[in-house]
Amino acid sequence: MQSNSALEYDYSIAKLFLFATIVFGIVGLLLGVIVAFQMAFPNLNYLAGEFGTFGRLRPLHTNGIIYGFTLSGIWAAWYYLGQRVLKISYNEHPFLKFIGHLHFWLYILLMVLAVVSLFAGLTQSKEYAELVWPLDLLVVVVWVLWGVSLFGSMGVRREQTIYISLWYFIATFVAISALYIFNNLSVPTYLISGVGSFWNSISLYAGTNDAMVQWWFGHNAVAFVFTSGIIGVIYYFLPKESGQPIFSYKLTLFSFWGLMFVYIWAGSHHLIYSTVPDWMQTMGSIFSIVLILPSWGTAVNMLLTMKGQWHQLKESPLIKFLILASTFYMLSTLEGPIQSIKSVNALAHFTDWIIGHVHDGVLGWVGFTLIAACYHMTPRLFKREIYSKKLMDIQFWIQTIAIILYFSSMWIAGITQGMMWRATDEFGNLAYSFIDTVTVLFPYYTIRAIGGAMYLIGFIIFAYNIIMTIVASKELEKEPNYATPMAA
Repeated sequence: MQSNSALEYDYSIAKLFLFATIVFGIVGLLLGVIVAFQMAFPNLNYLAGEFGTFGRLRPLHTNGIIYGFTLSGIWAAWYYLGQRVLKISYNEHPFLKFIGHLHFWLYILLMVLAVVSLFAGLTQSKEYAELVWPLDLLVVVVWVLWGVSLFGSMGVRREQTIYISLWYFIATFVAISALYIFNNLSVPTYLISGVGSFWNSISLYAGTNDAMVQWWFGHNAVAFVFTSGIIGVIYYFLPKESGQPIFSYKLTLFSFWGLMFVYIWAGSHHLIYSTVPDWMQTMGSIFSIVLILPSWGTAVNMLLTMKGQWHQLKESPLIKFLILASTFYMLSTLEGPIQSIKSVNALAHFTDWIIGHVHDGVLGWVGFTLIAACYHMTPRLFKREIYSKKLMDIQFWIQTIAIILYFSSMWIAGITQGMMWRATDEFGNLAYSFIDTVTVLFPYYTIRAIGGAMYLIGFIIFAYNIIMTIVASKELEKEPNYATPMAA
């Protein structure tokens, strides 16, 4: 058996998921830019017929970013760092290598079928769980394959300590497994009665119960993909890129278990002032506010990891991406709990402030973390120096300005909406019609669309830099220890 120092890691699966991350990122962001311009200029809905309307494109955008871009990035990180922290190689374990490749190709098949079905208007109309029942079954198969890779790799590990990133990956796997299955329990109507479309199904839940189960899953799709999965990524790549140990493992323990216990119950804050029981609405609000503690514990742990090394912000674009990602995580995990307070929610719910909250988290926290992870992995996967540091800096500033334009315009738009919707005249009548708010919000929707387009341009620069690194950059004789080497 090879010694740990002589291990030759197999990165074939990580490379595939790296390419998927880039492709799904471009497609998901492009769709987001299109629907943003459709909101500002409604006539754009009719240029491509029924298949180009907001209603068809929006589910493709959300699924493409959550389950395409984000999951691909998390899985690229897993198949890269999993071997390294467990001291194994897929060269020594052909079964795990086979499972990894099967995982990737079935996942790609699933995503292709998801695109086709959503374009065709086939949906079960649940937020973040739109896929029809046959595809739900394929989702389970893909997810189980990741579980086999995850736990199978741990079963043959040489390193006995389970590194913190893997804790978060395990949490992502276990939580989504339970939540997805329960939320998607349904009866295929055609198989039972022979009536209707083959794709149609009826949820086992109805009315208020359906809403409660849906948002138990819906918010935790954010919690255990956008949050726990991405925390697992940054807990490896920030210490590795900076050469600094994690600031506090005690804070890591507190944050992990706090996040796991609290996050799972916060989803009912989506249902405040609805028909769900009042105690459940209150529980969602309370747990959301408590969630600030473990969320900020993680973010502070990341920032303090750079204690005494802040000069690296000037020297390394990757550190800039990772530190700003942590900062946006702090912002987003403060903003969300504030919005879940009942008096604030009365103003904010159904407004574009919610959209701003989601996107400062996704574009800043998720996007920047995965971009930095890809930049760190690429020289090690392909043994080539990053093509251009200047392009990384240009990308960073374009995307940072884009995020600020996006969330600030949506904050203003959302608060404006909320105030206009509840404004009354001296007789108690509504002071504004709905179309009045639409007219007032036009400049903010335009700014949002411009911000999204700028972020997409930055991502295209990122994709170009990665591709040029692979095909045209200087070869590395050995793997860099810490900071990624970059050309000027």
